[in-house]
Amino acid sequence: MNSESSPPLSQSNTLICPNLGEYWKLGKVKDSDQIILRATGQQFLFPPAEGYALRYFTGQFSLESIQKACQDEFEESLDPNFTEQLLEKLIGLGILTFDEVEATETPEPAPPGGSQLKPCLEWIEHRDYWVLRNPENVTFLQVCDQDKTIIDQIGVRSPQAIIQEFCIPTNRLKGLLQMLAATGMLVGTEPAKPRKGKFTPLKLLFFRIPLFNPDRFLNAHIDKIRWVFSQPAFVLLLGFLSFSAALGIYNRDIIVYQGQQLLQTYGGSLMLPFILCSALVVTLHEFGHAFTLKHYRGIVPEIGLLFMMLIPAAYTNTSDSYCLPRWKRLFVVGAGILVQFILAAIGFWLWHLSTDGIWLHQTSFLLMAAALFTLALNLNPVAKFDGYYLAVAATGINNLRGRAFGLYINFLTGKPIREPKKDRWILALYAPFSLLYIWFVFGFLFWRIFTWSLTHMPITALLLLAIWAVYYFCPRD
Repeated sequence: MNSESSPPLSQSNTLICPNLGEYWKLGKVKDSDQIILRATGQQFLFPPAEGYALRYFTGQFSLESIQKACQDEFEESLDPNFTEQLLEKLIGLGILTFDEVEATETPEPAPPGGSQLKPCLEWIEHRDYWVLRNPENVTFLQVCDQDKTIIDQIGVRSPQAIIQEFCIPTNRLKGLLQMLAATGMLVGTEPAKPRKGKFTPLKLLFFRIPLFNPDRFLNAHIDKIRWVFSQPAFVLLLGFLSFSAALGIYNRDIIVYQGQQLLQTYGGSLMLPFILCSALVVTLHEFGHAFTLKHYRGIVPEIGLLFMMLIPAAYTNTSDSYCLPRWKRLFVVGAGILVQFILAAIGFWLWHLSTDGIWLHQTSFLLMAAALFTLALNLNPVAKFDGYYLAVAATGINNLRGRAFGLYINFLTGKPIREPKKDRWILALYAPFSLLYIWFVFGFLFWRIFTWSLTHMPITALLLLAIWAVYYFCPRD
């Protein structure tokens, strides 16, 4: 039915928008911000705002509530009749009929079982799997093709009908519902919070302190720097870094000599300015991750402090990058490393062009040294820094370390190995290197702390160890 021949829609804001989920599936177009609406033999593309609104076409939400949700999401002034115009567009395209719209003035009752998927969810297709994304809580669920088809029926059909149609055991559907609830995918659920275990000294080796949600700030400023991600800017940057690296290698003897002279002259007094330069490098590094993910329309829910072996650093929650294609994930991870290269190059040129003996000459050398030092630490693929996440994105093996250890555990215990054959050799090689790193680094650290404590304060160390043992092994309430 064409929109020109349709009767005028009701102007009541209480009109409930129809449920598209019975016949249509909503998804995201690869390498685009457009949303696709599919049915058998038909598909239509919608811009981001309209695609976002279509998530709420579940037969439960009014025009007013969908309009408000779109205003909150896009933080821009939409047409006051945006949702009504979208409804008329759907009728004009033949996706809905006027009779369907008029018949949904009251919400449809939920099917038996009561579980309903949140309307904000979206499916993202990858080569070997699907990711169900929950932008409300920034959680994800990776599933196979059949599980996706089953999940699409939750809230549309009863659990008994789903079990009968797909010939699956009850426990499988129950397991899917539990995973959906644990990740906050179902209406009325929130993501499960990790259980806090008792304190152990190992927790001092690695812990995080969340500071703030940067997403609103990133949304406000990303359009100002999108030119950075253009092809001409990338070519210029590549030329600048290549020339800087070549000149730096040519002057490597002078750079090493300058570092030795600074250490001999200032000694330990260099520690504080070096730490401040490192903090600047790490902060800009994290914003490199954040702005790159935001450039790809991702969500950055958290920036905070990271402590590894009590050494402070920063971190950015870029888990939303798991929904991106592999090359975009690589760029999100690599953006922080690229920022460090840029800062090292800037420090090199300021040092190279400034006069020896002035503050700028020394400070720029410290900036270059801090950028290169943190870069070397960051590229380590067996520690969970950017080198590790680059390996994850490059191989496409999520949870690389855990799955590598799991491969050997299953092999030694005689359990079946379920990893794809193409991934097994990568996992088999990664696990020994990761284990050696943990043994040598953390084992050495613990041994030094243990022997120093027993040598310098044996009674205090043993007393603290006894108190911790009583606390740790005492049963919970």
